[in-house]
Amino acid sequence: MVVMIGQLLLDKNLVTPEQLEICIEEKNRTGELLGKVLIRKGFLKEEDLMKVLSEQLKIPYVELKNISIDLSAVKKIPAKFALHYKIMPIRFEDNKLVVASSDPLNSLSDLRLFLGYDLSPVISTEAGIIRAIKEYYGVGAETVEGIIANTPKDSGRIDISQQSEDIEDIQKLAEDSSVIKLVNQIILEAHQRRATDIHMEPFHKKLDIRYRVDGILYDVNVPSEIQQFFPAIVSRLKIMSQLNIVERRLPQDGRAAVKVGNESLDLRISIIPTRHGESIVIRILPTSMLLSLENLGLNPGELSTLRALIKKPHGIILVTGPTGSGKTTTLYASLTEIKSSENKIITIEDPIEYDIEGISQIQVIPKIGFTFAQGLRSILRHDPDVLMVGEIRDFETAELAIRSALTGHLIFSTLHTNDAPGGVARLLNIGIEPYLVASSLAAFISQRLVRLICPDCKMLDQDIPKDVISGIIKEISKSKAGLNNIKAETTKIYKGEGCKNCNFTGFKGRTAIYEILVVDKAIRELILKKESTERVREEMVSQGMNTLRLSGWQKVIEGVTTPEEIIRVTQVIE
Repeated sequence: MVVMIGQLLLDKNLVTPEQLEICIEEKNRTGELLGKVLIRKGFLKEEDLMKVLSEQLKIPYVELKNISIDLSAVKKIPAKFALHYKIMPIRFEDNKLVVASSDPLNSLSDLRLFLGYDLSPVISTEAGIIRAIKEYYGVGAETVEGIIANTPKDSGRIDISQQSEDIEDIQKLAEDSSVIKLVNQIILEAHQRRATDIHMEPFHKKLDIRYRVDGILYDVNVPSEIQQFFPAIVSRLKIMSQLNIVERRLPQDGRAAVKVGNESLDLRISIIPTRHGESIVIRILPTSMLLSLENLGLNPGELSTLRALIKKPHGIILVTGPTGSGKTTTLYASLTEIKSSENKIITIEDPIEYDIEGISQIQVIPKIGFTFAQGLRSILRHDPDVLMVGEIRDFETAELAIRSALTGHLIFSTLHTNDAPGGVARLLNIGIEPYLVASSLAAFISQRLVRLICPDCKMLDQDIPKDVISGIIKEISKSKAGLNNIKAETTKIYKGEGCKNCNFTGFKGRTAIYEILVVDKAIRELILKKESTERVREEMVSQGMNTLRLSGWQKVIEGVTTPEEIIRVTQVIE
């Protein structure tokens, strides 16, 4: 006699009688399976339910991430059936096709007749099955199969390297519901993986799709047939972002808005022509963000210093670092902190990444001559108290910003340098006089983004070499930044083991590390003397200001990131 699943869960203390009673009432009302109700309400983990079902049905339980899957078995079941029935073929065994299912009694009976195979079921979680389907079949595989099945031969299926496609045919295919669905699936999957960018790169008879997650690019498994429909995908994205669908010789940039559940996303779409077709990068931005200085990753001392700087009545605060290091987020958070009805804030940006209520934001348009310098001249006539210039790229913009600071404005901007002391040399190199730099600059802030250890699989790193810990302690001991009480024997280093919540990377999310060079009397004298970057750095360290590396080591000691991450994003300064 089959034991009721509810009683089994009670016997194993996986649910309480009260929880079971609530879910049985809802099951009777909605007709939903009891197990799904328990999982949806958070009373039970899916893995625990599958293990109990395995015991009840006498069917083995497997975790798909821990087993090897035979690719020849995968080819026996089309992607559309695998996804529809939520099954994953695993291997051939005793002339039977072994398939994983979260509901083997209901999902396999129809398939046996259709496929003509004798199926041997094992039980696995639905989440694990869907993840395996995407991994082995590729994102959007069932949609690609559907497009191929419904597309007449030689119609719309175009070699990616072909340059003489019929524009009209491709545009029609781009508006087909299947192609729209395919593009939506690629964007949705990227969002679910926490990607900030989607890269689509065509090569000879091949299309590479990659997602950038926490600053690192990861390959996305897609069906090889997808390259046949890449021109239609490009056209669909052009239609979404209101770009010229016919133009393929020149770069184009556009934007589109999409909705995922209750969340709205802003897509920045950039297209450039390459040897084998148009290459695409899609930047994914949430339309709203909670911008707060407390959430940036600053330690208490750095937070206090930055708050003092942004409350100055005038001067320039320059945030430095490479592309993608979070400079704009730091600037937005600073502006959000100081905005009020008593001051007027105007920004000039390229592009405007987030809308901030209460701040006038201007987009530069270089192709009509509206540059940072031109915009800065104009907005000074609007009586602002605070200005943000997206980037200082040339002498004209730098000089205007400096003269604005000298006439009583607080200016925020960014500069591309490797570290904070390097910002001084950069301004001098583009032609700004030392006395102007010394008298107008309030601070240089350099930053990098480091990945955070996934909290769900965080563990003590028992294998880290002792010389790594001693090296960290040695670097810290040379500083005057208040970290000298760290001892090697009590220092614990952590890492992420890798789990489904972090896509098995061991990292989830990012935070910033900073170095803040406050331009005080001693630094001003060095600037006036045109001293080297190394000399400015020495003075910064002698005053107890954190370098990027020291800020990173503090994050390692706190257990939020790994030594490898700090070494990856910072450079050793001799």
